[in-house]
Amino acid sequence: MDDAPAITPKRSRTVLKAVREAHEHQDVPPITALIPQARREQGLTQRELADLLCEISQNDSVTREEVSRWERGKRIPGPYWRAWISAALDVPHTEVDRAAVIERESRRTRGEEHPH
Repeated sequence: MDDAPAITPKRSRTVLKAVREAHEHQDVPPITALIPQARREQGLTQRELADLLCEISQNDSVTREEVSRWERGKRIPGPYWRAWISAALDVPHTEVDRAAVIERESRRTRGEEHPH
């Protein structure tokens, strides 16, 4: 028992914060599921989402094919596009970021299960 870390007020706050954050994000799916789900809820096709992202970001570099890659897990959108995806699909930015982390973690896990 002497090896257990002392529960100080600061440590207690840190643990509570971690528990709260885990609880807040427990329903966040990987980004490969979040994007198509939110896109369909908005009534958008992949092409319409790509067009909307181009319009609101004033950056015409995203295409329907790129949206498809995000949804199929071929690519994970970077921070720039995650911010615009959040705005376009009316999903909190923290959820979009968390969904990307979840996808990245699941890729890592799959990679460990099936080494080349």
